[in-house]
Amino acid sequence: MKVFTAEQIRQWDRFTIWNEPVSSVQLMERASETLAGWISENCKNHKKMAIFCGSGNNGGDGLALARILYTKGFDADVFVQNPKGKFSDDASVNLKRLRDFSGISVREFKEAVQYNFDDRTVIIDALFGTGLSRPLEGVGKQVIEMLNEKNCIKISVDIPSGLPADSILEKDPVIFNADYTLSLQCWKKSFLHPETGKYAGKVIILDIGLHPEYLESEAAEDFVIDEKLINRIFKPREDFSHKGTYGKVAVVGGSYGKMGAAVLATRSALKTGAGLTFTLAPKCGYEILQISCPEAMFIEGGNEQIEDFKPESDTVYAIGPGLGTHEKTAKGLLEFLKGYNSPLVLDADALNIISKDHKNLKLIPQKSLITPHPKEFERLFGSTQNSFERLKLARKKAKELNIYIVLKDHHTQIVTPQGNVFYNINGNAGLAKGGSGDILTGILVSLLAQGYSEEDTCILGVWLHGRAADMAAEKYSKESMLPTDVINTFGDVFEELNRINRIRL
Repeated sequence: MKVFTAEQIRQWDRFTIWNEPVSSVQLMERASETLAGWISENCKNHKKMAIFCGSGNNGGDGLALARILYTKGFDADVFVQNPKGKFSDDASVNLKRLRDFSGISVREFKEAVQYNFDDRTVIIDALFGTGLSRPLEGVGKQVIEMLNEKNCIKISVDIPSGLPADSILEKDPVIFNADYTLSLQCWKKSFLHPETGKYAGKVIILDIGLHPEYLESEAAEDFVIDEKLINRIFKPREDFSHKGTYGKVAVVGGSYGKMGAAVLATRSALKTGAGLTFTLAPKCGYEILQISCPEAMFIEGGNEQIEDFKPESDTVYAIGPGLGTHEKTAKGLLEFLKGYNSPLVLDADALNIISKDHKNLKLIPQKSLITPHPKEFERLFGSTQNSFERLKLARKKAKELNIYIVLKDHHTQIVTPQGNVFYNINGNAGLAKGGSGDILTGILVSLLAQGYSEEDTCILGVWLHGRAADMAAEKYSKESMLPTDVINTFGDVFEELNRINRIRL
């Protein structure tokens, strides 16, 4: 799914109005009907709606929404700054329509101070839309500060008021703190970053029927990974195949006291379909690996840490889990990279070794996949003020080095050498445990060895990791689930993908 800027979304509205054709007020009515449908279905136990409307088209959505909710049996109280003030043309039409309903009161913002926000009240924010690009001030700021203190369910129409669609505001902004954001037609970039997404709560994308031709033809650099994309990428296993069909993987990792990381990466590679899996690890991990991963073959690379990286042809490497940063390990890794030119996966301590000298970045083979968390990214490329700046820097470095950067975060971002970004929106806080990144490394090297392109490997791999984590959380809870539980859920994810593929056929 493409992620459009606020200006592109406005153009999409205009394109729909011109090409459908439909009037702007009819399009507003369509959007409000869709909003009301979701609210009436999901807020059945909350019959009182307190709807706060601005004077622009976001407010117009709120005014139309109030009328439609009233006809569905909800009590609707509308609050505006000045009922006799200036509104946008479409908002004015809906304010006039609203006045034909005697059961709906239109009040001023100042009356909200005395309003009874009880436990059956839902606060609906339709104050400011996607056009806002400056911090709130004055009455709007005061209203949002007051509403944020209320202990009610809070729903934002399209975007939380005070939140820019495409960027981050400077320190201490006042933003409506929504429990749910009913986003019209598509994701906004600010929903996908930790500093700004926290205000949106649970994001629900509502299709209001904007013209599909615009979606197909309009260019974008940001995307959300959705099921349609995954189903296009996923390749079911061929009946007439053998272990050589699905590639040869070497997980390079482990050191004394850190063999678990190599085990997790190895098991992950095995469970996601690699044809042949080797683990290059120090001698101290031999028994551990042979007992925990009998399907993998062991290659000795040292005694207590890896010193000899032993490159082999026709092998896709993943280097880093539990590797350590011992002097001999670092020397061996850098020597290996100097003579190895095929794409590989670099994670964890491999990245920490490379970060010791920025000249080492040029040793990363082109089209390789690196998987830093924010701190590792900072060590590699330098510090940034926020995740928006970090992503901008990641775009620059991915292009310069011709590599794929899988930037691990709440919504992990895949940054391609072409400058595109794919946001992953599944997964959960149960992955906030040591070992989760090692699993991802195993997935990525396995898919790469099976012949997926570098870009498709990143997209499918990160999605598969998140989907398995969601299934594990359902069974074990976010608190109790372990990385091994995620690995054991891969089969359920593949069964789901294969079932969808059979239905398509």
